[in-house]
Formats: sequence, structure tokens, C-alpha cells
Amino acid sequence: MASRGKKRSGPKLRIIPLGGIGEIGKNMTVLEYENDMIVVDVGSIFPSDDMPGVDLVIPDIAYLEKNYEKLRGFCITHGHEDHIGAAPYVLRKVNAPVYGTRLTLALVEHKLKEHRVNNVQLNVIKAGDKVKLGAFTVEFLKVSHSIAGAVALAIHTPVGTVIHTGDFKVDYTPIDNEQMDLGRLAELGREGVLALLCDSTNVERPGYTMSERRVGETFNNLFQEAKGRIIVAMFASNIHRIQQVVDYAVRYNRKVCLIGRSMVNVSKVAMQLGDLKIPEGRLLSADDLDRYDDDELIVMTTGSQGEPMSGLARMAFGEHRKLEIKASDMVIISATPIPGNEKSVSRVINQLVRTGANVIYESLAEVHVSGHACQEELKLMHVLTKPQFFIPVHGEYRHLHHHANLAKSLGMDDKHVHISSIGEVIELSKSNMSVSGTVPSGAVLVDGLGVGDVGTVVLRDRKHLAEDGLLIVVLAIDHETGAVVAGPDIISRGFVYVRESDVMVNGAKDAARTALKNFERVDPGDWGQVKGKVRDAVQKYVYDTIKRNPMILPIIVEI
Repeated sequence: MASRGKKRSGPKLRIIPLGGIGEIGKNMTVLEYENDMIVVDVGSIFPSDDMPGVDLVIPDIAYLEKNYEKLRGFCITHGHEDHIGAAPYVLRKVNAPVYGTRLTLALVEHKLKEHRVNNVQLNVIKAGDKVKLGAFTVEFLKVSHSIAGAVALAIHTPVGTVIHTGDFKVDYTPIDNEQMDLGRLAELGREGVLALLCDSTNVERPGYTMSERRVGETFNNLFQEAKGRIIVAMFASNIHRIQQVVDYAVRYNRKVCLIGRSMVNVSKVAMQLGDLKIPEGRLLSADDLDRYDDDELIVMTTGSQGEPMSGLARMAFGEHRKLEIKASDMVIISATPIPGNEKSVSRVINQLVRTGANVIYESLAEVHVSGHACQEELKLMHVLTKPQFFIPVHGEYRHLHHHANLAKSLGMDDKHVHISSIGEVIELSKSNMSVSGTVPSGAVLVDGLGVGDVGTVVLRDRKHLAEDGLLIVVLAIDHETGAVVAGPDIISRGFVYVRESDVMVNGAKDAARTALKNFERVDPGDWGQVKGKVRDAVQKYVYDTIKRNPMILPIIVEI
């Protein structure tokens, strides 16, 4: 555990997580040394169930804005949303050079164009490159993951070398035949690693993560059995898996159709870069599906997480314009539910089964493997790099806790292992790790075009409306006399159906009239007080009558 104190002995390296700690997603880590600062990843996370109406959650970058003159660049480990999803929002405010591999930056560029963020300097690197950014020299190391172009970072600083693994697994038989650079990691370990920041997602799983090729073997067996259409739902970013589906489509003489906005966009980018190869004449548009027999088709679609508007969900519920699931189809869900999505995925699977289709998912066959390292691979990372200090990242608190214990089981001193929190400032010298304080941090909510304008009060009101509904009390006041000349009228939304609740509505009106008797006339200066009395009276009546607590909204109209 890092010590807490303010004793200083010369410049120190500061590591500040702004996301990705205590959560899976929203990854962003700041490294700072004197007047130089770099940022690793700019991720987003899906909103939780208690954030109604919110589209996206991104890190609070107030600290980056305050220290903008120090910022030398962003280093992106790979192109998943939890590592690049916040890029348009962050780079609009703190524009600095961005470094990443070809596919990663192509996906970032696509996002920036969609959001009309211009003049961002995107610098394509490849594994093995080194980039000088102020006091930092960042070395990009090849790792295996569930997307092409993933890298770990060896960040060389005046204090020592910090390794940030990004997301990784050890795959000895990757689809692109480019193995993880274990040799360079071992070399860095021999040279001396000051600190390791390591992916913790799969730390609870013993053993090793299966190779991506195992999924291909399963696809081969399933495709041989299929008599009708084959529909495969997966993450659009898993180019290697898409390539395997394409390869087996060619083997079994089937055409390929891509459905879903992100599936089409990511595949298009990957094909332009040469990371995805689809033979000429093999790719169809959704408009051409009716021209072929069912046993000639493979459809790849989004929706593996049960998203209501995704391609798979709309097919399952008969709402897709071009394709509807039928009993002769084989549907393969090649993903595992992200924590929190289990109910949505189950709902879609149940509906698919109702159609009579042959539905294959992870519980029934090896149609998905994780992109994250299990315990034995994590041990290998620790043993190769031999870090002096260890900070687990990319995981909920239980993952960080188990990863910390794993490091200690390998012989690390308890004082050299630290479970951090978002916004915490970790200071490293060549021989010491301490926590020196915190910086502004947290979550910024994105709703439509609004960024950060939805806060605690708005969310509270949304939840109140969703749970209890709305009761509007309308009064008309004479401009000259201040007397109530019409109303109170009651309008209900999400509370009760007015036409079938005469007793309730009349009782609410009577409660409002009783409250108004305290006012001989209603002047504009008294409106706030009048609304408060009416709200309290109606709220008390409703709660006393049926023990419900809708939002009460009095409206005064002057005529």
C-alpha cells in the first residue's frame, strides 16, 4: 500500500487515473513529470441503469484543461470504445497530438469526423516505435487482444520505466500471426521496471484465455451443420473474428452481408487499411439478400449485448427492414454479456428461441473467447517485467483487489502494491511510492449534443418521473384582480389515467383549492409561495390516499 505523505526529495513522477479504476471502461491515465504531461487512452463507458436518458459517460478532464500547457500528447493503446470513445469530446477541449497504431487512429479519425472535430494531429505508429514527448519516451509494444493494432506502452521517464499493458492476453496463435512481444517485455524487466499498470479484467479466472483460433474451429463445425442462413452477432471491433467468419464463408461458398452501423463502418475502415480481407464478389448489401438462397448467406450483425436498437434485436422482434429471423436460421451470438447487460442479452436470446431458430451462444459452444488475460497470463506479465511497484488498473474494485493479491503471491512487498481510485495522485521516486492528494475527477454525462449539462439534480428528477410519474396543476389568474378565474385543472402523465380516476383527480383539485384559500389575491411576487403551498397540499393528499409520490408541477397562467 502506498504511503501517504508530503515529504519531497526532488522531482517525482505523478500518475493520476482519471478513469478505468473501480470500473471497466472510461479508461484514462495521466502521467506527469515537472512541466510535461502525457495521457494514456481517452475512453468512455455505457451509462448505468440509474442514468435514464444518458447516452454516454466520459471522464472529467478539468485537470487536463487546467494544465493544458503541459500536455505533450495522447497515447492510445487500442481502438475499443472504452479506450477511444471520449476522443471527440476530449480533443475538442484539449487538442494535443495523438499517437496510436493504424487501425486505432483510423477509428479515432472516423469519430472526429462524425463530431466535426478538426485540426487534430494524428500520428500513426507501429509496434516497436519510440516517441519522444517532453520528459517521456513512449515505446509501443505489440500485444494480443480482441482488436487489431493493440499495444502496451513502456513509458521511459527520468524516474524510471512505467509499463502500461493496456488490454491484453497471451495468444500464441493469433489470427494475424503477430505474436505478443514477450521478449521485449522480458528485456525491460531485466533493465528494471519502476511500475507496472496492468489489465485486471479477467483476474478472477484461473488458467489461460483460449486462443482466438478456437472460435474459428467452432465456426467451422457449426457452418458445416447449417442448412439455412447463418447469422453471427459479435462486437464490430473484433476484426480478427470477422475475418474468420469471412474465411469460412469462402470455404463453404457463402456470401457475406454486414448489418449494423458500427459493423459496416469498422469493417469499411479495416478493409481500407488491409486489416480485413473480403474477396471480391463475396460481400453483399442488405438490399441483395433476397436474391440468394438461404444456404448461400452469412450475415454478420451488431447486437451481441442485447441493445434494443441493434441489428440482432430488431431482427429477433421482426422490426428490421431487410431481415427477419425464421426457424431455418442458425443464430450465433459470439460474445459474452458485459456486466449489467445480462438481462438485455437474455431477452433477445429468448425471443430468438421463440422464432424456432437454432440459437448458439457461449453456454452451448465455444463461440467466444475473451480478449483479456487470465491468472496465469497475468503472472507471466509480472514475472517478465519484475516491477518495483504495482498498480492494478482496468477493473472493478474486486478485480483490483484480487490482482493486488496475485502480485503479492508472486513475492511483491505489500507496501509496493497500491489499489488506486479515480483522481488520486500517486507520486513515484526511484525508491518510493506515495499518495500526495487528489485532483478534480469523476464522470461527465453526454446526452445528445449536451456534454456535462445533465447533473445529479436532473438525473434525480428523471428517476422520479420514471418511477412515480407527473401531476400538473394548472391555475389561471386574472391580471387585474389577482383572483383565480379558472382551475385548478389536473393533467397526469405516467401517474394515473385521468378519465378513469375521477375521485383521485377531484380530490387533488379540492386540495389545491383549499391551499389557495390562504391567498385573497395572487400577485406575481407571490407565485413562488402559491406554487409551494399547492404542491405541498396536492402531494400530501395523493400520498395519504394511495401512498404514491408523483412529481407535482403547479403552473400559473396570467390572463
